[in-house]
Amino acid sequence: MTGPDAPRPRLYVDGWDPSYGASFEAAGGPATPSSAQVDPSVEMPADQWRAVAAPDGLRPPDVVLLVDGVRRIDASVWTREHDGGSYPGIAASYAAGVVRCDLRRGAAELAGARVARGLFTASPSAGDVLAGQVRYSLHRVGGTGELSKLPAAVQGPLTALEVEVSGAARSDDDLLVVDGPLRNRRQLPRAIGYIKTQHSQYLDARLTAVVTGLAPGERSPVFKLGTAWGGYSWYLRLPGTAGAPWAGVVRVECSAELDPSEAIGLADRSLVTLPRFASSPYKDPRAPQNLIPIAGLERRLRALLGDARLLHRTLTVAAGRASR
Repeated sequence: MTGPDAPRPRLYVDGWDPSYGASFEAAGGPATPSSAQVDPSVEMPADQWRAVAAPDGLRPPDVVLLVDGVRRIDASVWTREHDGGSYPGIAASYAAGVVRCDLRRGAAELAGARVARGLFTASPSAGDVLAGQVRYSLHRVGGTGELSKLPAAVQGPLTALEVEVSGAARSDDDLLVVDGPLRNRRQLPRAIGYIKTQHSQYLDARLTAVVTGLAPGERSPVFKLGTAWGGYSWYLRLPGTAGAPWAGVVRVECSAELDPSEAIGLADRSLVTLPRFASSPYKDPRAPQNLIPIAGLERRLRALLGDARLLHRTLTVAAGRASR
């Protein structure tokens, strides 16, 4: 029925500050089906899907490591080649760190952090750039080096930095929580990827209804994605949310190399671990998905990147000297 007497859809306001986007992506969000092949029957048959609660008596691990990275473009640059050609590039700073949460003592501390800087360009003649006391190491990218695609080239070195700092902080029975998809960190033991913004819908309408019907502290059954970075995955809803179907829902993933029982075990462990780190709206504009230790780590890492204006000015001076 259409017209003035037609029933109106229910309206929800996303709890996130709109300057951070949305907790789900409207243009390609959870209403947009993914082309990935999905096996929903890892934990239970698809026709029996239901909300899953944590097993009785299951405790979180004593130690939880949360790792994240930040990046910033300090300057866009261009090269002038000997043959008259030119290539775009970016000078980027990036940092990775890990927070160690000792749940026995109720204490959290920065267990490691590293900062790196790089010049990303397809120029065949470019080299490292020394801007004052700061070195931007060359990372040569393939193809034409289109300027709009260069920021994505920072992800590989940033991921490697995250692996390095988290590896140095690990213990025998911890849980490693990576902020974002695992990507090429799937070889890390007891590691889960934490995806707080939902870009695509992987499940059909009936299974999605199980996800949007989750109560805080419940998860979906484990399913398997057949993507290039395929692995086991599940959704869970964090506490402190109500109303909108996807409010407080995050997707968690682990390596496809695990046995199904191991993946289900990690899903249960995530359910008794992640909710305790959920943020509150009055403290974080991306609550509850932006976990409290991650928010603090992001602030610390951005401070470690240094003054963006000073670095831009130093790069400008260094480029001017090099062009004489």
